[in-house]
Amino acid sequence: MTNRLYVTTPIFYVNDKPHIGHAYCTILADALGRYARLNGGETYFLTGTDEHGQKVQQAADKRGVTPQAHVGELFSAFKDLWPTLECQPDRFIRTTEPAHVHVVQRALWQLYDQGLIVDRTFEGWYCVPDERFWTEKEIVAGNCPDCGRPVTRLQERNWFFLMSQFQARLVDAVQTGEMAIVPANRANEVLGFLREPLQDLCISRPKSRLSWGIELPFDRDFVAYVWFDALLNYITALAPPLPAPTPDDHALTPHLLASPAYQKWWPNVTHCLGKDILTTHAVYWPTMLLALGLPVPRRLVTTGWWLMDDAKMSKSLGNVVDPQELRDKYGADVMRYFFLREMAVGQDANFSEEAIVRRNNADLANDLGNLLQRVIGMCVRSFDGKIPAATRAPSHVLADALAYAEALQQPDATRDFEPVAVSSAHARLNRTLADTMALTQKLNGVLTADAPFKTVLTDREAAATTLFHVLQGIVVAARLLAPVIPAASAEMLRRLQAHDGAVQPGTQLLEGPPLFPKHEWKAPMPGQPETTPPPAKPATETKEQPGAAQATSGRGLQDFRTGEFRAEQEPSDLVDIDTFARSQLRVGRVLTAEAIPKSKKLLRLTIDLGEATPRQILSGIAETMAPADLIGTQVLVIANLPPRQMMGMESHGMLLVAEDAEGKRVALHPARDVPNGALVK
Repeated sequence: MTNRLYVTTPIFYVNDKPHIGHAYCTILADALGRYARLNGGETYFLTGTDEHGQKVQQAADKRGVTPQAHVGELFSAFKDLWPTLECQPDRFIRTTEPAHVHVVQRALWQLYDQGLIVDRTFEGWYCVPDERFWTEKEIVAGNCPDCGRPVTRLQERNWFFLMSQFQARLVDAVQTGEMAIVPANRANEVLGFLREPLQDLCISRPKSRLSWGIELPFDRDFVAYVWFDALLNYITALAPPLPAPTPDDHALTPHLLASPAYQKWWPNVTHCLGKDILTTHAVYWPTMLLALGLPVPRRLVTTGWWLMDDAKMSKSLGNVVDPQELRDKYGADVMRYFFLREMAVGQDANFSEEAIVRRNNADLANDLGNLLQRVIGMCVRSFDGKIPAATRAPSHVLADALAYAEALQQPDATRDFEPVAVSSAHARLNRTLADTMALTQKLNGVLTADAPFKTVLTDREAAATTLFHVLQGIVVAARLLAPVIPAASAEMLRRLQAHDGAVQPGTQLLEGPPLFPKHEWKAPMPGQPETTPPPAKPATETKEQPGAAQATSGRGLQDFRTGEFRAEQEPSDLVDIDTFARSQLRVGRVLTAEAIPKSKKLLRLTIDLGEATPRQILSGIAETMAPADLIGTQVLVIANLPPRQMMGMESHGMLLVAEDAEGKRVALHPARDVPNGALVK
């Protein structure tokens, strides 16, 4: 893997204020950069605002201000938001900057000189919101096939980029992985689009209809199409300061190829973008680059949509969420963790404040924050608030946790395990976080099994050994979580005085309030927005006491002290072994998981059961399990059920689930990875 990463967001259109879709993509790019640096790499992070085009002009006209005044105000709304979300771009670019205008005009003039931009009279269906023409075959019931809004018939002279000449070269770039598209199913979408003849691209708008744009250098009656303008920002950021083009010096490529910044960063570019702008980034942009004699982008990381009640968020539906309000209520770290843990890159995810509260309380407050509080508290009570020394061999449970922590930090994947360096490099941050939080769960399990709060009374060295290693495990978790929860991770390391990545015996620990206060969520009354009362008071630590623990098993109770099983009633639904053997229970890996529109209970899964084609299986676990929790995991499936129609789709099998103490369904997983399709016996 390369040790450099040039990571970008799309530059965001300033026709309105930022929403959580903008926030998610920027947080994702920021975290990818932070993980690259954590793994020893160099990074360059670019974001910015797209400030030209018809929608901007219309938004300004509606407000009664000039386009320049409008973009100046909204540009600040974006730029000022990112530091509050702990996002640290190296460059914030604006398409109204003279440096960018000069790059766009040079690109246009170079392609014009090469005969790749020609003028034509064109008639077609025009979508104002998307600022693009559609053919008769492409429109749907008189509406734009992308946004669904009405189109207008227009006939006018325009300038066209001969994009069709680069179709075969683009197909090759996608098929060979020269331009990698993540996840792979998005690459298949692009290849499907490219099976039809690629049309030439209209890259101008007459000033008589749109004046707010970058003027074509060879025809002053036109401005550049907003996407041709906007996409070039990715190389503007790497170009040397260029003067306005002149008849004697108006090419772009020679200046760009001579730029040290371009040579250093462009081979390592990753564009983060939403799936709704995949075509512009995977078709328009690489063909523009090929025409300019430049390499295609290295990687496109394509995200899904945030849904609310199974519908895409949009201003017209009134369900857009203000990221600043979320940040003020929950804090930047909680927001960042929720976004990256809840959504698997490429898949849609449902947004709700209830889900934020659940992630905060279960993952951050209980598993992570309470772990830190408990261990520091034990050291304060029993070791004068100092880190004790480890003088004993770790217990079996502790050794397992230590081995897991070591595996997480390895640079390369093995047959059975994908460490953080690998999952984060491949933008599987939901898996990165799930694996890292599994370490905190293991460390909590060590405290329960080794019980240092009790053994300190009879075996002080054993308790000291447990606490030392658990503290070091917390340091590992804090470091691996730092790209996602930077402020909280820094505070954890400060309290443990582990700034060099390790705890030292005898160091004085620092106490403090809970890092993640718990929140309570109550369902709103109909017609009212979701609300959360003030954070609940942190739970006080209780001493774990031995007792006559009992657990249900089948239809009876088992006493853990004696092993005696006491049946509550005689079972009456026994089956013989031959009947059971007719059910094929197999292990499979979840490849994709997504919500089904108009269904609150069902998730649509594709599962690899070791067969030639993955199976589609519908499972009623959407209310208790997020798609991101399932993708990449192995699950158990009944594989020989007949197909069943559900919500207009066929389900080819059944996912095995269990109900927890609250009656919530959870998927069952094998204790360790086994081959996909393995038979459960």
